[in-house]
Amino acid sequence: MFGESVTGYAVPVLNEREVRAGAGILFFIAITVFLGAWYADLLLPAQMMIVAFFIDFLIRAINPRYAPSLIMGRIAVSQQTPEYTAAAPKRFAWLIGLGLASIMVVTLIFMHNMSILNFAICALCIVLLFLESSFGICLGCVVYHNLLRQKVELCPGNVCEVRTKEAIQRVSWQQLAALALFAVIVYSAQQALERQPHAQHGANHPLLHQWKESMQAAPVPPPSQPAPAHHSH
Repeated sequence: MFGESVTGYAVPVLNEREVRAGAGILFFIAITVFLGAWYADLLLPAQMMIVAFFIDFLIRAINPRYAPSLIMGRIAVSQQTPEYTAAAPKRFAWLIGLGLASIMVVTLIFMHNMSILNFAICALCIVLLFLESSFGICLGCVVYHNLLRQKVELCPGNVCEVRTKEAIQRVSWQQLAALALFAVIVYSAQQALERQPHAQHGANHPLLHQWKESMQAAPVPPPSQPAPAHHSH
């Protein structure tokens, strides 16, 4: 049986809080390693991340109880009340992740071939992990529901059900106007900052370059020498 058997639920389930925590852990690792590897121009960290992702999603698809990210997620939310969701849609979503990880393993590790496909898959995985960890949106679960064309019990976030939005879920035109005003203010701030004397003109801000150069040029104090011992005659 895939998933957990819980009294009161007719289908195998998973703890949605645990799954979201696991997605957040993977998202943090992915974005940190990806940006670090890009900045340092190193391929090995990205390769190790891909291997770890492949193993984690392979275990998820077989038995999620032993997936490393989900174990860490369970520890992180162990004090929270479980939120049960159907296991089958999650497994389908994880099989999609396993397929993407398999492509990365073949192309980037065995073939040593870096292409736009690798960047697109990496970006897609990061977006999917971000959506699930931050908003509880499992796009793979939605695809699962649409492909089967039948009702899915305990679909994550009830996205498989057709229902009317409650008042607190509706977005008013005033809220949309506030969002647009926020975007205008941020854009105006960017334009104003670019007109300043120290505006950005390259990959990094000139002040950052000056700071790095000053750090590299700073003299390193020599190690302190022990005072010579005085011998009495």
